Amino acid sequence: MAELNIVLVEPQIPQNTGNIARTCAATNARLHLVGPLGFQIDDKKLKRAGLDYWHLLDIRHYDGWADFAAQNEGPFYYFTTKGQAVHSDVAYPDGCYLVFGREDAGLPEELLFAHPDTCVRLPMLAAARSLNLSNTVAIGVYEVLRQWGYPTLHSQGKLTRYNWEDAR
Repeated sequence: MAELNIVLVEPQIPQNTGNIARTCAATNARLHLVGPLGFQIDDKKLKRAGLDYWHLLDIRHYDGWADFAAQNEGPFYYFTTKGQAVHSDVAYPDGCYLVFGREDAGLPEELLFAHPDTCVRLPMLAAARSLNLSNTVAIGVYEVLRQWGYPTLHSQGKLTRYNWEDAR
């Protein structure tokens, strides 16, 4: 089974992390939270955003970047407005880690500078500072899953009161 890892480095807004947790749960991606966090994991806003999905979530916690890096080998792809490559031009391998920085500061430039070939950017207007973190994560997750053919995900929905076959 394909494995996708989402890494949030020092997330500050519980609602964003809750939304990202929900995306991870719905797509079978593992969520890595790298501290220090700007909120408590039991924060009501965090739980509310992913309310019915926590039992589906595979989540790991780390004290800081050094702790995370010591326990995970990558490959790592750093999502940043400072990236030189477009996120959809990368072929993401099984087991990859999509790494996202804090909402107010992004990822440290020292980290980006040390990994220039794996820094990626979502295209946007030059005048726009950035997209919302939870939106950026969702775009990244679904690009990887699209490339992989959406493994284990259901691609067809069902109506609750009707049958699609009866509409044809």
